[in-house]
Amino acid sequence: MDKLKMHTPSLADENFATLAKLFPNAVTEIMDENGAVIRAIDKDVLTQEINTHVVEGREERYQFTWPDKRKSVLLANAPIAAALRPCREESVDFDTTENLYIEGDNLDVLKLLRETYLNRVKMIYIDPPYNTGNDFVYEDDFSEDVGEFLRRDGQYDEQGNRLSPNLNSNGRFHTDWLNMMYPRLRIARDLLTDGGVIFISIDDGEQANLRKLCSEVFGDENFVANIMWQKRTSPDARLNLGPAHDFIVVYAKRLDQLKDTLNKLELSEDRSNQYKNPDNDPRGPWASVDITGQTGHATPSQFYEITTRSGVKMKPPSGRCWAMAERTFNELVADGRIWFGESGSSRPRKKLFLSESAGINAWTWWTNTEVGHNQEASKEVKDLLGQGDIFTNPKPTRLLKRILELATHKTAEHIILDFFSGSATTAHAVMQLNAEDGGKRKFIMVQLPEVCDEKSEAAKAGYATIPEIGKERIRRAGQKIKDEAGLTAQDLDIGFRVLKLDSSNMKDVYYTPEELAQMSFSLDGFTDNIKADRTAEDLLFQVMLELGIPLSAKITQEGSLLCVNKNYLIACFDRVDTALITDIAKKKPYYAVFRDSSFANDSAMVNFEQVFNTYSPGTIRRVI
Repeated sequence: MDKLKMHTPSLADENFATLAKLFPNAVTEIMDENGAVIRAIDKDVLTQEINTHVVEGREERYQFTWPDKRKSVLLANAPIAAALRPCREESVDFDTTENLYIEGDNLDVLKLLRETYLNRVKMIYIDPPYNTGNDFVYEDDFSEDVGEFLRRDGQYDEQGNRLSPNLNSNGRFHTDWLNMMYPRLRIARDLLTDGGVIFISIDDGEQANLRKLCSEVFGDENFVANIMWQKRTSPDARLNLGPAHDFIVVYAKRLDQLKDTLNKLELSEDRSNQYKNPDNDPRGPWASVDITGQTGHATPSQFYEITTRSGVKMKPPSGRCWAMAERTFNELVADGRIWFGESGSSRPRKKLFLSESAGINAWTWWTNTEVGHNQEASKEVKDLLGQGDIFTNPKPTRLLKRILELATHKTAEHIILDFFSGSATTAHAVMQLNAEDGGKRKFIMVQLPEVCDEKSEAAKAGYATIPEIGKERIRRAGQKIKDEAGLTAQDLDIGFRVLKLDSSNMKDVYYTPEELAQMSFSLDGFTDNIKADRTAEDLLFQVMLELGIPLSAKITQEGSLLCVNKNYLIACFDRVDTALITDIAKKKPYYAVFRDSSFANDSAMVNFEQVFNTYSPGTIRRVI
């Protein structure tokens, strides 16, 4: 019976193991400055194996770098010991919903989600803090004074001598933002499916750096688009040339897998009204398109004479050809798909039927008439919460619906993640679109419990933190959507399971022998390795993460037994005797998990393995 680790893995260890598996002859050991033996990779051996040039030192190369980038890489890979604790009283439909709302620093939350949701998220949308030059709430231990920054940035040496003639006055301005974003994007990429896609809202301030950052994390070959969203309805009165747009940078996990999954957009009402039926075609309204083409790559089969419905003979216009071979053209005529005009003698055009339209291709200019604007977004929040300007610069629901329509499918139970959730527009849009098309999309919202300024409208309205605003919006938006949809949305999931980031449920018992030798305390603390204030449900959710079980899984309780997805996992964190162990084994769970100190007596401990080997030998048994 193995013991669960109850902490996230070290990605650096995993990467080392992968490299060691590929090139075992490159693995070696060295002595560090303290005389300890540590693992290492022999660069010379690795260079020979991959048979390519290795760039090192000051050798010139193309790269995107900034101060402390190395630390941010280490931060992305470092393990953490933390837990997500359920909060039933703030949830909606806790036992049945498949949506999640998680409070906590998103870097730590992403690390906790990584193993369970690896390659499971179809779409990520984030609206990270725009770089205004103010301090970020997401510090990540990169704080320092200006002098330390200048030395590390290579502008002054240790003796205070200036190293470059021109001071990079905005270096730190960009550095802080990049250090905040990089580790989060690194982990976010792991969560996406191979056909997954990320949309990131940004303004002019960091758009260029975000593109470079994403090209490094996702690969330049996986760039999809840089969308311009017209966020305003009038120019900025402060400037003669006022900004009217934001960007939405789009990258795929794997572009070759995304091409077949991006959807066409439904025709707008104005576009649909352009379809007419002047010839009373039984297939319904249609629009026509030109059937001539450029001659650059034309074949001889595209130069021919046609006869119109009225008998007029016609060749392609000068410098043009027909866009199809003569045989194809004749087949379209026979099928009534060629229009020669009311007179029957006009240049032919191809009929495209509304009933056969799969929609239109999206492009990268999104107007505010199509997807909303800032004022509309603010009004949405105000109307829902019944207050003033509760949230600054939220995104409109129509904008998020457009993104969801592009990247997700109503027939699939796609997971949508937003780890800068803010006012929870993404959750609102998911519920709204599910109500409209019967989809089964699920959302995961993550938001730092940032305290509202005491002078803000939010604080005056009684909201202490940003998550309180987001959760209340989801509650009210969900109920409003369900009420308006009526009977068609009775099965709509408008709930969400609230989880809050906290320290590990386990006591600090994971010490090295050297550390233990230096500590003076009673060993009584080891009789139970779980913190006193933690509940059985707290422990269950940490176990679910450890075993890769989605946090939205159905949970039922049978006495002291916690059952996840029926009997896939059965956990018991109370005292267990042989009779209870036998009862659990007869249910044949895939996983059975107990506390290390759960066994009522020595007899229960001795009989444990024998009971399971008798009734359910395939069950994986674990203790915490």
